[in-house]
Amino acid sequence: MKYIDEFRDGDLARKVSKAISDEVKPGIKYHLMEFCGGHTHAIFRYGLPELLPQNIDLIHGPGCPVCVLPIARLDMAMALAKQENVILCTYGDMLRVPGSGRRSLLKIKAEGSDVRMLYSPADALTIAQENPDKEIVFFAIGFETTTPPTAVVLQQAKALGIKNFSVFCNHVLTPAAMHAILATDSSDEPLKLDGFIGPAHVSTVIGYEPYAIFPKQYGTPVVIAGFEPLDVLQAILMLVRQLNEGTSIVENEFTRAVTSEGNKKANKITQEVFELRDTFEWRGLGFVPHSALQIQESYREFDAEYRFASVLTEYERALKNTPKDNKACECPSILRGAKKPHDCKLFGTSCTPDNPLGSCMVSSEGACAAYYQYGRYQQVETQEIKLEGISA
Repeated sequence: MKYIDEFRDGDLARKVSKAISDEVKPGIKYHLMEFCGGHTHAIFRYGLPELLPQNIDLIHGPGCPVCVLPIARLDMAMALAKQENVILCTYGDMLRVPGSGRRSLLKIKAEGSDVRMLYSPADALTIAQENPDKEIVFFAIGFETTTPPTAVVLQQAKALGIKNFSVFCNHVLTPAAMHAILATDSSDEPLKLDGFIGPAHVSTVIGYEPYAIFPKQYGTPVVIAGFEPLDVLQAILMLVRQLNEGTSIVENEFTRAVTSEGNKKANKITQEVFELRDTFEWRGLGFVPHSALQIQESYREFDAEYRFASVLTEYERALKNTPKDNKACECPSILRGAKKPHDCKLFGTSCTPDNPLGSCMVSSEGACAAYYQYGRYQQVETQEIKLEGISA
């Protein structure tokens, strides 16, 4: 298949791997963060760490929208779902994420709340049309990739005059999170970061121009990469060359899908419906300014935070005295790159995909889920490499 098999070729992977090994400098550690959870899974699915020299340290970033959502916002969604005559709709990954007291949307569904899994935001409009006596709330999450579909649904709801539909908006922004990571100054958990492997899907929407600030302000290079193993290896090689040469720019490895300006139509729709929030809380990063979107005033009638303001305000006040994350869970530190999954004492013991205690294990894009699924929890010296034609 075009653009799939070509980027999983074992012979080419060995050549790129050798080029990386030839170009890294002995005695220097290269700390590279793959921002996106999709890259984390690709890295371990294809055994890429075993193809890299030991002085390349891959750091897993917060690019998992389910993982970064704070407990307070999840608890608010559950509060909405428990309201009389409300049907709460969201993506499947959100159903099992534990909130306060290890409660989840799946658990309150079992207790009688009407919570439904969707594959597309458009399904929520259909549900609203089929249930005119119910309030349909779409629990929207995600980075810039999933924001345009939510914007389209809001435009359609307004055009069709659907009155029993609203959106609980939790869309967050990639560049703001990258700023927060680079600006973090923590003596307890210092983070050494030399370069970013930039996200693929997000960049198809926003383009690569928004990343230009990072080389200029922080001296941190960014290479946008696709999700195939050769994409990631090539991006690592491009970052190594920049660091060796002392340069810092944005490069685009994923040229077959990403342009400088991105998807203009998608960005236009997003700007017509959403606006920046002053601040938003991220799990692991805390409150980050201008890092999320809210629904514009012209669409306020479809804003669940406006429609259910009294419920959410009262609930938010109560949350201040409610227990939060499991204190032993290291998800916050893992999301900001300060720790890795095997640094968490719960990982692979009490916290597994069947019994997830933290969001990084629940989500299909979470770093803990990637480590567990592909055997990184096993502390062994050799491991089967998944790329065709390569064996360890």
